[in-house]
Amino acid sequence: MSRNEAAATASHVVTATVPHLPPPPAALFEAAAAAALTKAEHDRLALDLPAFNALEIHHAAMTEPAEGPVRIAAWNAERLKHHTPSVELVASVAPDVLLLSEADLGMARAGNRHTVADLAEALGFSYAYGVEFLELGLGDERERAWHRGETNAVGFHGNALLSRLPLSDVALIRLDDGAVWWLEAKDDQRRLGFRMAIAARIETSEGPLLAVVVHLESKSDADDRARQIARLIETINGLAGDLPVVIGGDLNTKDVPFDGAEAIADAAAHEPLFGLMAEAGFDWRACNAPEPTLRTLPDGKPLPPFRKIDWLFTRGLVASNPATIPAVDDAGAAISDHELIMVDVVIG
Repeated sequence: MSRNEAAATASHVVTATVPHLPPPPAALFEAAAAAALTKAEHDRLALDLPAFNALEIHHAAMTEPAEGPVRIAAWNAERLKHHTPSVELVASVAPDVLLLSEADLGMARAGNRHTVADLAEALGFSYAYGVEFLELGLGDERERAWHRGETNAVGFHGNALLSRLPLSDVALIRLDDGAVWWLEAKDDQRRLGFRMAIAARIETSEGPLLAVVVHLESKSDADDRARQIARLIETINGLAGDLPVVIGGDLNTKDVPFDGAEAIADAAAHEPLFGLMAEAGFDWRACNAPEPTLRTLPDGKPLPPFRKIDWLFTRGLVASNPATIPAVDDAGAAISDHELIMVDVVIG
């Protein structure tokens, strides 16, 4: 059995792929509305749902890897609601690989579109999309007010890995045991699902690398985030073999105080996940710019002061030119509450 096959046998790793994720049956929403807010009920409803057990894959026309560095971008697109300015933002950065989190499929708040498929088509990229949550309502408190009376066509919210380079060997990695947004829902946003990462082998001119998009739980503390990263590292070590690795995404590192470059240098003193990454051979100091990665949306939320919660990590790669790119449209209005981050890498 190969290392990839061995890793894929773990219960928290999904390697099945489909051209289109099947929507949840209407009966599931009825059952969820009547179910008790217990872990057992969450798992009864979620674990056998086909959309949690496959990745949607679309291969665009193959692009020959160009010589030189590979550009990696990571962005929490906050639903990916704004199609045209999002295309323009990503195109302006010109990444080879985009590590994307918080992207809707069939949610009223994003026009009931398949936001990742739309973005990938506009860019000419391949993609792997996985469901992090099945939203059982219209979203958070603001979204419920904004979209009152509307209906979700599907209800998926997830992460994606987009690439202009050939991608293969995709895997979805569940980072927790799920149910956080079910057990703590009360009158808030109720969801089924699991925090997760998506990994894929990317072919570059210098050879293959493993790219990983990650999104850690926001209703968490530093120790919980470290547990999620420990599971990710263990799984990635099995999937990657000797391949160089780049990991990026929204880590929700709320305990790292923002103080420019010092926040990057001292991150491990505040969040144990950075120590775990260092022990596993990953570096973050050379591949992250010093700016915070949150911003205020047009409705005035969230408010500063902001921290750096989106990060890139590399192993077996030489990183250069890290940058934080404002996630705004041509008029300067925010299109996400997270900035886009990027770095250039070469196999070292």
